[in-house]
Amino acid sequence: MKLKILSLGKTETGSIDLPKQFYEPIRIDLIQKAFLVIQSNNRQPYGSYPEAGKRASAELSRRRRKYRGSYGFGISRVPRKILSRRGTRMNWVGAFAPGTVGGRRAHPPKAEKIWSKNINKKERQKAIRSGLAATLDVELVKKRGHIPPQNYPFIIVDDIDKITQTKSLKESLEKIGFADELKRAKNNDSKGLLLVSAKKGLKKICANIPGFEVETVSNLNMKLLAPGGVPGRLTIFTQSAINELNKTKLFTTNYKSEKEVETKKKFNESKKPKELTKSTKDKLSTKGVKK
Repeated sequence: MKLKILSLGKTETGSIDLPKQFYEPIRIDLIQKAFLVIQSNNRQPYGSYPEAGKRASAELSRRRRKYRGSYGFGISRVPRKILSRRGTRMNWVGAFAPGTVGGRRAHPPKAEKIWSKNINKKERQKAIRSGLAATLDVELVKKRGHIPPQNYPFIIVDDIDKITQTKSLKESLEKIGFADELKRAKNNDSKGLLLVSAKKGLKKICANIPGFEVETVSNLNMKLLAPGGVPGRLTIFTQSAINELNKTKLFTTNYKSEKEVETKKKFNESKKPKELTKSTKDKLSTKGVKK
């Protein structure tokens, strides 16, 4: 599948073959799963104070002839605290128990609960490939509420990375055909256009454009490609981002990060037999052992 390459003036400058990452079947179940994993891992653990509702002295004896005991008064066995007394007659008020005022909760949220979830590496890669494929489906993009241009999808030239002002970036996006989308994102306060680049230069510039986001191709995830777990976000890629997907084979089983390559290299070097020193060779030769 080939896509047109457009300049900042909306003129066609050529075409480019899409990498195999965009040919993945759209799996909505995997996309939602990968999105929920990100959300759960970002969740802040919370819980109540362990001693909340338990700080009142609510010990009440039920034994006969026990001072301050409740035996013989015909009252329930609810834990009670003493507010006042007159001789041996106590003024009790329920405390500590879940059904009493100021008592503890029956099953409060616990801070030690683990909210994080895991996903298999191949599942996450497949979900991202599905998300990439969904960005090219115009029906899914419109279903999300976006307003794509008539010539969507297309690739943008790398000149957009050289822009240094927010005003000029906004004007360029409006020229390409995203004026209605930028207006919709601002009015609805929702996620709008996503620009995927190979460089990080535009991140600070786009901060003042509501709903518009810029991300490098290596940092793509389901939170960016499918906000809310709904696939089909309006997305444009730069030419260098497509080339990087082709070159590095990102989000595929053949991809290996720089860290993995270095680790494997060190491991292979450690397995190589060490050369014998001169003194060791002399000792072996004196004993009649072959070098």
